[in-house]
Amino acid sequence: MSAYSKLMDARIALQNASLKKSGKNTYAGYSYFELGDFLPAIQSIFHEKKLAGVVSFGLDLATLTIVDLEDGSEIKITSPMSSAALKGCHEVQNLGAVQTYIRRYLWVSALEIVEHDAIDSAQPVEPKPKRATKSKAELVKLINEASSPEILSVFWKALSPEERELVRTEAAHKGAELKESKGVLKIGEPRDA
Repeated sequence: MSAYSKLMDARIALQNASLKKSGKNTYAGYSYFELGDFLPAIQSIFHEKKLAGVVSFGLDLATLTIVDLEDGSEIKITSPMSSAALKGCHEVQNLGAVQTYIRRYLWVSALEIVEHDAIDSAQPVEPKPKRATKSKAELVKLINEASSPEILSVFWKALSPEERELVRTEAAHKGAELKESKGVLKIGEPRDA
């Protein structure tokens, strides 16, 4: 029996085992398998099937080598190396976190362990509705209807940057007109936050 046949048998044996997910992602609201949830079962199955799994880490690549202990044939599962920057951790702790995660992903891949798919099961992101930009004619009409510097100022602050560009000249003329008749108005000041 080849290493591939034995690996397939091991996958079926693990699939029939009752594994419990002990990892909890409370932020996204799902559970996941930690190494301790499945590795002891895998080691028992591998021992029975006369397989051994060895994980090694290079600078760019991590490898899980599955060896058939009877004929020496091998299967290699690889993953690119990554990095971590956990808050409050030393460099060696970040290295340990990376190695633990990559070991987990290598074993999950090799044994075809079904996990929660965070990307596919996430709620779709709804684009925020974009406020319709008024035409220049509509904006000029609204500017000309302003009866006081205060109303024109409120109107100006509600405009988007694109709308302001369209009617900057008209707003300045209307502001000057209102300034002469009612008081001071500053058009073109930055929008209030």
